[in-house]
Amino acid sequence: MSWWLAPWYDRLLSSAEAGRLGRWRTELLAEARGSVLEIGAGTGANLIHYPATLEQLTLCEPDEGMAAQLRAKLPADPPYPIVVSSAPGERLPVEDASQDVVVSTLVLCTVADVDASLAELRRVLKPGGRFLFLEHVAAEGQPLRHAIQRAATPLWKRFAGGCCLDRPTGSRIRAAGFAVTAMEDREMPSRLDLTGTFLWGHADGPS
Repeated sequence: MSWWLAPWYDRLLSSAEAGRLGRWRTELLAEARGSVLEIGAGTGANLIHYPATLEQLTLCEPDEGMAAQLRAKLPADPPYPIVVSSAPGERLPVEDASQDVVVSTLVLCTVADVDASLAELRRVLKPGGRFLFLEHVAAEGQPLRHAIQRAATPLWKRFAGGCCLDRPTGSRIRAAGFAVTAMEDREMPSRLDLTGTFLWGHADGPS
């Protein structure tokens, strides 16, 4: 993660979290149940959106700066056990078929290996488990915007914690073997017109 990003991350996203992004998180995570594992939990933006009826929540965040802010947001008396892990998405610290739900929000743009991370998420899901995702993605249906994303990504990655603007995340999810049950492109105004295309949805894991 870029050294400067963690202290500013919440402030940079504050207006989006108070608007569309926060509403999208609430809508998505309303489906979380049972034992839940989230990769790239960042500063803990999803914490306030999880239902109080979960059985357990495992939050994986390998960046020390982000994880420090995440821990500071943990409730003193949570309604369910919460575990914070420094594991990256490519190496999750739980057993096969142990999670009812896995979650990724604004993280598949930054992981070193998207396919390995998706394979891990599928590995840890129980039969009948569900994958919930909200990611900013390549604007594949907008050629000019997509070209700008591709051109900007090499420099953007250096200053935005490895974030790639041009990943075709939807096709990677399908290729990983998830059975997509809902997948929607959603738009958010972006000053630089780089990160305004989001992919919201959920998918079933192994049957």
